[in-house]
Amino acid sequence: MQKLAEEIKTGQLKQVYILYGEETYLRSQYKDRVKKALLGDRDAMNFHYFEGKHISPGEVIDLAETMPFFAERRVLMLENSGLFARGGEELALYLQSPAETAFFVFVEESVDKRSKLYKAATAKGRAIEFKAQEEAVLKRWILGFLKKENKKITERDLNLFLDKTGPNMENIRGELEKLFCYCMERDVITAQDIETVCTRQVSSQIFDMISAVAQKRQREALHLYYDLLTLKEPPMRILFLIARQFNLLLQVKELKKKGYDTNTIGAKVGLAGFIARKYVSQASGFQEEDLRRALTDCVEAEERVKTGRMNDIMSVELLIVQYSEAK
Repeated sequence: MQKLAEEIKTGQLKQVYILYGEETYLRSQYKDRVKKALLGDRDAMNFHYFEGKHISPGEVIDLAETMPFFAERRVLMLENSGLFARGGEELALYLQSPAETAFFVFVEESVDKRSKLYKAATAKGRAIEFKAQEEAVLKRWILGFLKKENKKITERDLNLFLDKTGPNMENIRGELEKLFCYCMERDVITAQDIETVCTRQVSSQIFDMISAVAQKRQREALHLYYDLLTLKEPPMRILFLIARQFNLLLQVKELKKKGYDTNTIGAKVGLAGFIARKYVSQASGFQEEDLRRALTDCVEAEERVKTGRMNDIMSVELLIVQYSEAK
């Protein structure tokens, strides 16, 4: 990311960029910055944007071969194309010898680094991954916004805010805007303000629900489940998130057993360091065999719903009851 910022600043830009990773806010910010650096402010005539899984590589190549109109570059931006997973071979072949005036910007949530397109694109340019940011970075970023708005917050309440929002910067930015509007007349943001205004992410509620399950607090676990249903979360999506949570906990537990530290565990499973610490703590409440069995039971719960043997709400509820029951 630092190299990309330097290239934008100096104007020494590559012919191909791949911007990818789970941090959507940074991805979007740099997408706009790269576009502006390549084109300037107003050169819409030489910019072509493609989005989605049905992009035609042939159409992209035809435009790339077209000379730019009174400019040095023709810029082609492809977003959420999925071409780094499959179907990118034709474009990969073209990128081995593209028109000198054609510049490409690929914007993806994830890429397969083994794909021909990834190898061809990085041979002509650069791939930049936008990962979830660490707690210290997020706190500095949040405090920067607070300073601009002449607002203050305690360390404890800042931790509460991050616990509510999770590490997604786009979500953090939105929740900050809500807080600023709510606390317009005051210069200190309090825990009560955060509880009143900020929306707790579904993933955070799932985490709390699994914590209650691990500690055999059945009533609390079911209460959190019913809250999610009240928020119109589909039971099958809740089941998917529960299964994902158990899978992450199993991976974390196995890595901890092998002696990896928290930051390394986070990097291997795709969690920010401060989030990984919470997962390491939560994983200690389960045995490995329980987590493996829970994953199997999640699959069986889904199968019961799909075959019509049980309705979706009851199937997930029974799974929560089974694993939160005191023995």
